[in-house]
Amino acid sequence: MTETRSEQVLRVDAYPTHEVGGYRVRAGKPFPFGANVVPGGVSFSVFSDQATSMTLVIFKRGEPEPMAELEFPEEFRTGSVFAMTVFGLDHENIEYGYRADGPYDPVTGHRFDARQVLSDPYARLIAGRDVWGVEPDRSRGYQYRSRVCLQDFDWGDDTPLGIPAEDLVVYETHVRGFTRHPSSQVTAPGTFAGLREKIPYLKELGINCIELLPVFEFDESDNPRTNPETGEQLFDYWGYNTVSFFAPKAGYAATGRYGMQGDEFRTLIKDLHAAGIEVILDVVFNHTAEGNEQGPTISFKGLDNATYYMLTPEGYYFNFSGTGNTVNCNHPVVRNYVLDCLRHWVADYHIDGFRFDLAAILGRALDGTPLPNPPLLELLAYDPVLRHTKLIAEAWDAGGLYEVGNFPAYGRWAEWNGKYRDTVRSFLKGDPGVTGELATRIAGSPDLYATRGTAASVNFLTAHDGFTLADLVSYNDKHNEANGENNGDGANDNNSWNCGAEGPTDDPEINALRTRQMKNALAILFTSQGIPMLLAGDEVARTQQGNNNTYCQDNELSWFDWDQVDDNAELLRFTREMIEFRKHHRELRSTAHPTGQVREHLGLPDISWHGERAWQPDWSAESRLLAVARCGTGDDDVVYVAMNAHWESHDLELPALPGGRSWHLFADTGAEAPYDIRTPGAEQELDNAGKYLIGPRSVVILVGRTHVSDDLDTP
Repeated sequence: MTETRSEQVLRVDAYPTHEVGGYRVRAGKPFPFGANVVPGGVSFSVFSDQATSMTLVIFKRGEPEPMAELEFPEEFRTGSVFAMTVFGLDHENIEYGYRADGPYDPVTGHRFDARQVLSDPYARLIAGRDVWGVEPDRSRGYQYRSRVCLQDFDWGDDTPLGIPAEDLVVYETHVRGFTRHPSSQVTAPGTFAGLREKIPYLKELGINCIELLPVFEFDESDNPRTNPETGEQLFDYWGYNTVSFFAPKAGYAATGRYGMQGDEFRTLIKDLHAAGIEVILDVVFNHTAEGNEQGPTISFKGLDNATYYMLTPEGYYFNFSGTGNTVNCNHPVVRNYVLDCLRHWVADYHIDGFRFDLAAILGRALDGTPLPNPPLLELLAYDPVLRHTKLIAEAWDAGGLYEVGNFPAYGRWAEWNGKYRDTVRSFLKGDPGVTGELATRIAGSPDLYATRGTAASVNFLTAHDGFTLADLVSYNDKHNEANGENNGDGANDNNSWNCGAEGPTDDPEINALRTRQMKNALAILFTSQGIPMLLAGDEVARTQQGNNNTYCQDNELSWFDWDQVDDNAELLRFTREMIEFRKHHRELRSTAHPTGQVREHLGLPDISWHGERAWQPDWSAESRLLAVARCGTGDDDVVYVAMNAHWESHDLELPALPGGRSWHLFADTGAEAPYDIRTPGAEQELDNAGKYLIGPRSVVILVGRTHVSDDLDTP
């Protein structure tokens, strides 16, 4: 189309100044990076500090050979940024990449190879892996094709929910695994759209935050292993091997083959928000899918290897991630890249927060040494766009850096509390010498987060990485043979106990004990201070048959079996009521660590510890019984939780309550369903107010309130 003179005057950047390869072009704007639609064309901008030349490679969508290769004129380079606007492109039907030329000298960190077509690090969409599991055409030299993305989604009145961190109940799940099982009965299994159909289930469960395993574009087919028993292909199922950081995974979208994965994901987020559920993304900035010296060249390695990766003086890759390479996160250019990426997900996808995989790496210097004041972590903490998003660190890495309790927080960062997981698991097993540390963990880990408050602690007992809750009480050892690594992968220190038999059993006593142990775990988790996180499927006893590292298992080992919703309705009901109970008791969600200070209106301390005798906790090494009473600021907000990991019953002397209040039973995991738990507000008053017999390996939860509240017992 020919612009009129008046249009040219209005938009001086809307007409070409050069011709390259038969295309009309002009110098583009260095910022923003990536491919951006501008009047009359598309502006392409890419960074490389050491490239001697850069060429834009354009394909018609799906075609194997380029339709054009346009070298950036030298005058289109600003600093180390190559920027060019190309006019007349049908931006919805093209794919693009770059050829970067420069020195190939691995010892100095440079691996330029102009024969390679490279993905744009800022690509908003990637083509080439549009449908999950479809074997790619590996004869093509350019596998991960960058695409131009429009920003035309209608968000309506969607706004951030802003749920206070201390009120969150996080539910960790996998987009594909949540609905891929045939029992899910959704119209598009294994996709964003499928997950969207399960929003009513999530809402009824009571969670208000969903944490998704990686959704950035990755290649599920990059796993070369097969199942040694069946010969079936294994996948990169979890997705912790990012190919493109700005692009949602097309294979997770029912519309991925049409390039609509962005809008399908946005629709899911919009509807989750409408249901009162926030969305946190598990993000992986510690390494990429390019691997080490033997790994593929996809993007960073060919554009500017020495900038994007931590390298040894000899030019090899530092490997603090355990996967071959380590992203050079505190290089100023890479810091800005990470920041731009997260801003993109918040601004363009309305994401509410991020969980950072192996986040300790984000605190390492360019040579790998830990930094006392990591600029990237500070940058993210104070960034105005990210200002109200949740930032959660997995505060360790594969290089041995363990920062739980010491992660540089800047008043913003929370942490996966690995010490909470380990302590509660050990207590549940019945290990000696744990009672004292258990008290610290359920009180919000004040030893770790004294100045940061309880919301700095994300409490969890299980996560994608490790046993499920059902397997935690069914296996002493991992059983990862199906992964094809001779059972050498996955963690060995699981703090698990099989309750008397390894794996499935028909023994009713063992199965009853396992169910009770799962309820014990859930009861402790949801009455602990800190942010509770539940692994998807734990509420219905999902099993991975003892595999504690299902990163490669795209099958029923990993998928949520929806038949379990009915089969394990007892455990599901228990979980729902525990989540609801937490919502009813502000004291469990207090951001302040308890101090023992007496609440004047009730004459009880905010927290007190008890054993068999009231006010007399047993801190000895052989003690396996601990009770805690919390007193809130409300007239009736008194909660007593007794945890017995002993294999024998104990008579509990209950602390006296003031002012006509009495103890009411909310939960007793030693009781048969449906008497194991009540609906919050409808607890049953105890017949013997001063005593309670707690069964072996059981948890009892009582609430202290006035008799007036007994009206709530009436249906």
